[in-house]
Amino acid sequence: MVPLCIIPCGKKKIWDLDPEAGAVYAKDAYQGTLHHKCRKYAEANGCDWTILSARHGFLLPYDIVPENYDTGFHFPKDQIIADAALTQQWQDKNLYATDTLVLLTGKKHEKVLERVLSQPEQYEWQKPLQGCRGIGDILQRLDLLSSTNT
Repeated sequence: MVPLCIIPCGKKKIWDLDPEAGAVYAKDAYQGTLHHKCRKYAEANGCDWTILSARHGFLLPYDIVPENYDTGFHFPKDQIIADAALTQQWQDKNLYATDTLVLLTGKKHEKVLERVLSQPEQYEWQKPLQGCRGIGDILQRLDLLSSTNT
């Protein structure tokens, strides 16, 4: 089975560069360095990937992001996607069809996944960014891990 990378969305989006962009594919919406390096890692390592967004939930590359937003999992519960909706997306998008989850996200995202997956123990959890000390360290590690597999 192909591993599934869970990658963060990020604050910087296409609408920051082009306010008139309109609705776009998820693969084109997020413009931050961390997001791009996480995608590069996933692709270099032969993984499928999904974006985990506090507003829209699990986004596959060709899912539509309708407009700009600024929402994080640290926001109040009434402003973020509900756990039940995330669980439904996990099933509907067949994200469960893997045996390995590669977390390229922070601890908040990990806790969300642990809540919404019906059997989190059925997966091997890989955390290649574990132990990083800040964004500089994270970006450097992603570069190193992406270049060793290309």
